[in-house]
Amino acid sequence: MLSERAKRSINNSKIMTKQSPKIKIGSTTMEIKDIIEKAKTALADLTGFKTPRGIGAKKAGKEWIVRVEITEKSSIPEAMDVLGIYDVHLDDEGNVLNYERKGLKKRGDTEARIEE
Repeated sequence: MLSERAKRSINNSKIMTKQSPKIKIGSTTMEIKDIIEKAKTALADLTGFKTPRGIGAKKAGKEWIVRVEITEKSSIPEAMDVLGIYDVHLDDEGNVLNYERKGLKKRGDTEARIEE
């Protein structure tokens, strides 16, 4: 028979492995990772740049704002790559409304200057 401590440990590990929360967007239910993926794919298609990476997402009224970092210029060494930081706005259906570059940084920099 399991001790109470062992049972709590098992229950806690089950909580940690649950899927990300599903979010209702329009008539469909999506996971937040799907929203981020839509923004990344759209930004790569619109700009022609490669390797987008989602770095943030938030709900603002009836739209989503996903912040994406994308390589605009590759360099050697990689620490000198130029990364663009974009906000991608999606509607409740997950369609891109607009996007805007908010800043640039080198991959090796720890902070980026972001325009608000």
